[in-house]
Amino acid sequence: MSAPERIPPRSVTPPEPSELLALGELTVRGRVREASNAVLYCTVEYQGHSAPCVYKPVAGERPLWDFPDGTLAQREVAAYEISEATGWGLVPPTVLRDGPYGQGMCQLWVEVADTDGSDTDGSDGAGADGSDGSQEDGGGTELLALIEDDEPGPGWKAVGFAEVGEGRTALLVHADDVRLRRLAVLDAVINNGDRKGGHLLPAAGGRLYAIDHGVTFNADDKLRTLLWGWAGEPLPDDVLEVLGRLAEQLADGGPLCARLAELITAAEIEALRARVAVLLSTKAHPEPSGQWPAIPWPPV
Repeated sequence: MSAPERIPPRSVTPPEPSELLALGELTVRGRVREASNAVLYCTVEYQGHSAPCVYKPVAGERPLWDFPDGTLAQREVAAYEISEATGWGLVPPTVLRDGPYGQGMCQLWVEVADTDGSDTDGSDGAGADGSDGSQEDGGGTELLALIEDDEPGPGWKAVGFAEVGEGRTALLVHADDVRLRRLAVLDAVINNGDRKGGHLLPAAGGRLYAIDHGVTFNADDKLRTLLWGWAGEPLPDDVLEVLGRLAEQLADGGPLCARLAELITAAEIEALRARVAVLLSTKAHPEPSGQWPAIPWPPV
């Protein structure tokens, strides 16, 4: 009699994050506070592997006058698709799926690196910008600062002056950091209407992630951001190369365009192409239009 065939362990190779998010069983563990929409902290488990994640059900979205109801989750996924197309990997893996409270966005939870380089779950401590370090409202304290001087120091870019109470003002600055610069370009491409300091997540290993992309891809100019430090400056050659490849991927009939068509409208896709074309034509970072508040409020 031959020896019984050995059955290999199940799921020796962990699934890809997007597969885990899309196919795994979601278990709600709690709710992220201070978020304007329903943001649920969950775990997702699939084939013996699990990970923490954020689940934002469409049913928990707060209606906005300038975005169609029930579309914010799709826009979050579309932002991830564009981030992946650039190759910059600035948005955590994000999928659209059914969950305990209906269809919604499911995004891999990112552990924020402490200033000493260690990971933190964001439950303790507060940053200089008043954030609590959580995924929904924290991180990025080494990327943004308020200073007493009139000009930024070496390694920093000026955003503008802000009132800090008792009639005092301070200069808001952000780091002159290649990761932030790429994010500023990504925001210009996706027309991000709400890039706040609390949406920047410096992770272990020097990675930077950005979250909260529900108010993106509007056909009208909605760009509001804290990352204006490069406004009007020439785009680096490597960024122009990325934008050129992105323009090709956005052509009709391509897989990226087909995927976006499932998430945003045809008019919004056309506006997306137009924004990429403008960046390639001007070869410069955009400047505030003057027709829309340039900096989100509150800024964190």
